[in-house]
Amino acid sequence: MKAFTVVKGVVAPTDLANVDTDMIIPKQFLKSIKRSGFGPNLFDAMRYLDEGQPGQDVSGRPLNPEFPLNFARYKGASVLLARSNFGCGSSREHAPWALEDYGFRCVIAPSFADIFFNNCFKNGLLPIVLDAKTVDRLFQAMYAQEGYELTIDLPNQQIITPDGEKIAFEVGEFSKHCLINGLDDIGLTLQDEPAIRTFEQRWQQGAEGEAGQRHDEQHHARAEAPHLVREDELHGCVDAADRQPDEEHRDDDQRHRQVRRRHHHRDRQRDARADEAHQC
Repeated sequence: MKAFTVVKGVVAPTDLANVDTDMIIPKQFLKSIKRSGFGPNLFDAMRYLDEGQPGQDVSGRPLNPEFPLNFARYKGASVLLARSNFGCGSSREHAPWALEDYGFRCVIAPSFADIFFNNCFKNGLLPIVLDAKTVDRLFQAMYAQEGYELTIDLPNQQIITPDGEKIAFEVGEFSKHCLINGLDDIGLTLQDEPAIRTFEQRWQQGAEGEAGQRHDEQHHARAEAPHLVREDELHGCVDAADRQPDEEHRDDDQRHRQVRRRHHHRDRQRDARADEAHQC
């Protein structure tokens, strides 16, 4: 994941409330889980006049001339200015993937959907919540000045406008730490790689030692009392040769049961004939 410290870039607008994740990246593009290549299809249904499909070459697709990202003044934008409840709808992580792949590093809005908000931090994207009046003021300044830029200073938690105004914003300490150091969930786990390797080695050594001890105990038990049930049978480790005596015993038991059934059947027939003779 790309680290985020200080980013200065052109601001582009999404001047619409309740932009959901299907608007950010439509459902037909969710088949891929590569986390890259979604930028050309960001806001696909609004950005193009036709319906896009996965793997399609977008260079020949007709652009929507009224959509802001198609305006020359917003080319190369890295800061997205949005309205309330941005990222609502389904929880698809493809939404921050598409924003990041397009080139956005920061989204500023009065509010975000919770799952989208958290997914941003895990994918190198900084979501900033500002009050609605401040967001309105930034929209006005952006529309008034072509090439309007903002500087996002994450370590100092400040947005710096072209005239030098500093706007403070809040961010969780853990999320801030992860962004500054470029740590996603995998990166966080790999920080403990030495401890993980040590644990794995100890576990492997313990497993091998336990197996060796069990083998020694089994060997000793066979030597001391070969007529008793062996330890390997108790552990379910009996091979075909070990099972053979048990199978012979089972066969003998089965033959005995069959003989007893035949004798019982013969006795019942004899009793029935005696009853018939008596009645006569």
